[in-house]
Amino acid sequence: MKLQRPDLVHPVRDGREHSLRILRFFTSRMTLALRVAVLTTAAVAATLTLVSATIYVTVRSEFQSSLDDSMVRRAQAGVTADLGSLFAGGADPGALALTDIKVIVLRSGRGVLLGTPAVSNFPIQFIGLPEREVSLGQTTQSIRTAMLKDTPYRVVAVRSGRGEALVMAQSMESIDMALKRLQIILLLTSAIGVALAGLAGWAVAANGLRPVRRLTAATERVARTADLTPITVTGTDELARLTTSFNAMLTALDASQTRERQLIADAGHELRTPLTSLRTNIELMGQATGQGGRSLTEEERAEIMGDVRAQLEELTTLVGDLVELARDEPVRRNPEPLDLADVVTLAVSRVRLRALEVDFVAHTEPWMVVGEAQLLERAVTNLLDNAAKWSPPGGTVRVTLTDGTLTVADEGPGIEPADLPHIFDRFYRSQEARTLPGSGLGLSIVKRSAERHGGTAEVSSTLGKGTTFTLTMPAAPTI
Repeated sequence: MKLQRPDLVHPVRDGREHSLRILRFFTSRMTLALRVAVLTTAAVAATLTLVSATIYVTVRSEFQSSLDDSMVRRAQAGVTADLGSLFAGGADPGALALTDIKVIVLRSGRGVLLGTPAVSNFPIQFIGLPEREVSLGQTTQSIRTAMLKDTPYRVVAVRSGRGEALVMAQSMESIDMALKRLQIILLLTSAIGVALAGLAGWAVAANGLRPVRRLTAATERVARTADLTPITVTGTDELARLTTSFNAMLTALDASQTRERQLIADAGHELRTPLTSLRTNIELMGQATGQGGRSLTEEERAEIMGDVRAQLEELTTLVGDLVELARDEPVRRNPEPLDLADVVTLAVSRVRLRALEVDFVAHTEPWMVVGEAQLLERAVTNLLDNAAKWSPPGGTVRVTLTDGTLTVADEGPGIEPADLPHIFDRFYRSQEARTLPGSGLGLSIVKRSAERHGGTAEVSSTLGKGTTFTLTMPAAPTI
């Protein structure tokens, strides 16, 4: 088994992770506008680099292709004009140097046609294997680039006869100079384009992110001053939608704080009455048992203790109702399939024990729901207690559960039409209900319980004939 050094197991991956850490270090210290400008500049730089490289390669290829075609045509024209015979007859090939073209006739791959001294000055670098293969008849023509004193030459060889090849060489210095000028132009153009792209990217980012900066300032203002005033929305783009959503969040937060303040104020008001009464009774008992005070009779003591117990029960109920209403989460503690008819039957049995002067007539049909039995039982119990409280002695409360709809109808005096829209509000109590015990939270808990289970709670009433509460619950999904 071959062992590996721990520091050489994944050098590529380690290097990539190191580069990513460096990139995250620098980008984390950039503003969003600067990041947008940098990314824009990098994208434009990459595009211009690709375009410039494409242009340069295309132009160089076109130059070389044009030169090759031109030299091949001239070489073929020289073969047609039988330059080899002219050289053998004493013509001076050095005269072609005036046109920056060097010409030689290569025979059988071994030498040149010597006729004049100029021919012997033909550089040996221009005679290589490709040209010898053409003279030997192995190929019809060859094209290549050869260097002479740091100057590139394009060398073309074509067959000029049996065992002969006409070789031409032309300097590419003018083409190289043109390509160098093109390089400079492309570099300058790319640099100017990248600079303009960076400036444009910064300007666009700074202008486009103005709503984001406004949102940032608004959030900082909210965190600093707790001022939930919505900010102005401009435009219809994604940032405008973000601003609208932020304003909706501020509105919801303001409403939540308003409800919280109202709940605290109402709770304080409702708690003040039983606490004041408890303090009064306790002070009265303390004065009666103190030195020099008159003693209480057993009847008076029992009356005060009964009053204290009633106030403690009212206070306990009020605190429990407040805790229940303070929960805003949906039912997810212990939801389970259960029969709503069992919940209603149990609630009726419990309320009958403490409402002996009222007759309860219940008719229930099975109805499976998914929810929390304790919360549903409390909602039903609140409805029954409310009906018992308003029913006259000897009255009847009719409880019916059919197809998931629970109705609780009493024979009380009914509810004023002006009070009906507010009957499920927290701490709301009608003028007639203020003289009766209660916290004004029972029906709020009924509505909250129905909403948490996906149901509804409604009320209808006729003055002098009674009130009917309707609680509708969705059925449990069938498997």
